[in-house]
Amino acid sequence: MSTGAQKLDRQLDALNAAGCRRIFADKKSGKNDLWPELKACHAFLTPADTLVVAELPRYGGSLQDLVAMVGELRKRGIGFTSLHERLDTTTPGGRLVFHVFAALAEFIRELIVSGAREGRAAARARGKVGGRPTVINADIIRAARDMLPNPERSITSIAELLGVSPGTLYNHIPGLQELRTGRVPSQLEAGTR
Repeated sequence: MSTGAQKLDRQLDALNAAGCRRIFADKKSGKNDLWPELKACHAFLTPADTLVVAELPRYGGSLQDLVAMVGELRKRGIGFTSLHERLDTTTPGGRLVFHVFAALAEFIRELIVSGAREGRAAARARGKVGGRPTVINADIIRAARDMLPNPERSITSIAELLGVSPGTLYNHIPGLQELRTGRVPSQLEAGTR
């Protein structure tokens, strides 16, 4: 159920009337992977069982979650029935309806990806660059290059001193390990030949 104020009575009555042999109930909201009873339910089910839910929103937080979970059940030879929507994947008609749901979920996913891609392209066309703003500049790189040959300073301490992460130094200073040992980086050496 979604909120603490809701009661399970209506759902329990429907599941008992459907002849369910075991009922699992989570009193949490949020992502499905946070529902311990859902995990226990999936572990309890065996091939030829049918998972019965009172209504679809009580099983999957989103259409994509629902499609994925019912697909996993089907791979295990487990049927799925939603009483309120009268959806039963153990029948040909129920499987057809479920395949329509799966196609809709995929369509929605593709629309979201396409929209995000178009949004990024439009932003780039207006001169905006996505991602986090860069924290490194030429002065920081120069200071890091000056400190790297000093064996008394670790890369982590240099990064902390300059206000960046060690990963940022590795990403922006080619040949960092070679600078560390006082050797000329191979990229620079290659350019002098």
